[in-house]
Amino acid sequence: MPARPVPKRSALAAPQVQNFRSLLAKALKETDSEGRVWAAAQWGCYAFYDYDGEPIYVGQTNEQLRTRVRRHLTGQRSDAVAMRILDVFEVAGMELWPLWELEGLSKTDKSARRRLDALEYSAYLQSIEQSKFNAILNEKIPPHSERTELPPSRRFQLISDETRAERGHPDIRIARRAETLSRLSAVAHERGEVSPGLRRVIVVQAARLAHLAASRFAYAEGRDAPSTDAINIEGLVGTLLQEHNTLQLPTDDDPEASASDLD
Repeated sequence: MPARPVPKRSALAAPQVQNFRSLLAKALKETDSEGRVWAAAQWGCYAFYDYDGEPIYVGQTNEQLRTRVRRHLTGQRSDAVAMRILDVFEVAGMELWPLWELEGLSKTDKSARRRLDALEYSAYLQSIEQSKFNAILNEKIPPHSERTELPPSRRFQLISDETRAERGHPDIRIARRAETLSRLSAVAHERGEVSPGLRRVIVVQAARLAHLAASRFAYAEGRDAPSTDAINIEGLVGTLLQEHNTLQLPTDDDPEASASDLD
């Protein structure tokens, strides 16, 4: 019998995954009014949004926006995805802020890196303000910088109407978010030594899950959804505007060290 043709790897993905990647590929080719491809900028920042338009993650890159975004959304090779912080199935849109004025500069250029840090922190603050929980899922809060005016950006939808109708159903999102929270908690359990930021993300994700489940419960009973004021993220985790000053814990190399010694 003749050998059956080997299918392309891209053809093996589920239809919804293929659709997501097709829309992502299209978005990464879009051009601005000057003919520049938004995602081709070497320096810039990006944000991801969920099915409610809620900002969930902000990041920066100096290796090209296209490369960094693909690493998050198609490869399982970014820290945020590998650590179960960012669930790709919850990403419904993205926004790109290219820094065209830095094009061609070395990755080690200190002035360019300060500009990039300031952009990321400003985009992060905007996302915090736009979030109904005043919190997003970044493990690391961007370096505290002076807030700057954001450059022109472009926002893209990454899901079709059909995908939104299926994956956007509240029961599916509750189950998926609970699974994501479980996996994230397992990372903390199995690795033990994880950052305080990851433990903060567990709290934020649990709050997002609680509100989504409570809203579904209210709907089932014919009531209005609960106010997001019912959840005080800052009261649970402290400020989200900069990293807390934390003491270094004793290490195996210095078992006698104490917190007071390190004050």
